[in-house]
Amino acid sequence: MRFVKITIISGGNPGKHNLNELLQWFGASLGLFNVRDRDSSCFRIFIVLVRDLKQGSEGLNSDEIAELTGLTRGTVVHHLNKLMESGLIINAANKYYLKVNNLEELVDEVEANVLKTLSKLRNVGKEIDGILGL
Repeated sequence: MRFVKITIISGGNPGKHNLNELLQWFGASLGLFNVRDRDSSCFRIFIVLVRDLKQGSEGLNSDEIAELTGLTRGTVVHHLNKLMESGLIINAANKYYLKVNNLEELVDEVEANVLKTLSKLRNVGKEIDGILGL
């Protein structure tokens, strides 16, 4: 069974609507920040992949991402694995890229995954209720 880790953080409004603040709010809402990621490594990698999408590239390898972010390759690979677990990016032929063509599609993809997960939870909850006689 393949699991997709979905993290959604709800809170606040995006701010003044300049591109940087919007991207930070978007990334935070997708759980791309956490307390242990003090230098926003995961978010920086996400931004590089968004820029790459805008440029119409065929994706970037981990060494290219490390160079563009100023992070070590090990840190990049760690966060790329997290982003793949979340279903946000794909690795094909050692190139990493966003799973979709734009950020609106990315939200649609996350929404579809959340709805599928909630449906499964509801069905399992119903089965458990039946077993417990609730």
